[in-house]
Amino acid sequence: MGDDEEHFSGLFRRHYRDVVRFSARRTDPDQARDIAAETFLVAWRRFGELPDDPDDVLPWLYSVARNTIANHRRGDRRRLRLGARLRSASPAVVASDHAGGVVAALHIRDAMASLSPRDQETLQLVSWDGLDVSAAATVVGCAPRTFAVRLHRARRRLEQALAGGQAEQASPLHQQGLEMKGARS
Repeated sequence: MGDDEEHFSGLFRRHYRDVVRFSARRTDPDQARDIAAETFLVAWRRFGELPDDPDDVLPWLYSVARNTIANHRRGDRRRLRLGARLRSASPAVVASDHAGGVVAALHIRDAMASLSPRDQETLQLVSWDGLDVSAAATVVGCAPRTFAVRLHRARRRLEQALAGGQAEQASPLHQQGLEMKGARS
């Protein structure tokens, strides 16, 4: 273990600044140091996979840094999309009459609760976690086509559960609220 630590320490001293510069050209300087740290963490974990030729180590580290930057960017995009969805959903929640929103939220919650745990997870991975079919399939451990079928069926069952509760929502108070909203438009 001592030789590995010494070898890794030497690699770190030789290449850390290069990896930071590589990352800084693609991100901001603060994030570049984080990228470099993550890159060397991967290098330590995959120490046995490092190239034997010293001239090939830096390109290997650059490749890891590039992938780490891509992962950060994907995470940033997911956070931005989630923020946009939350902001666009806010006006509906900040309506003057909250009763309709509360009833709708309760209706959706009840419809989701009526589904199997597998259907709930399938819908949540795509709708709440923002994963695409391929990524969600990886999470649950199945093929993307299999997950796509699961998603289609889960959406259909959710629509049926929501449609089944429509009659319950059609109370006079709810209808009055809908008419009032229509009058304001």
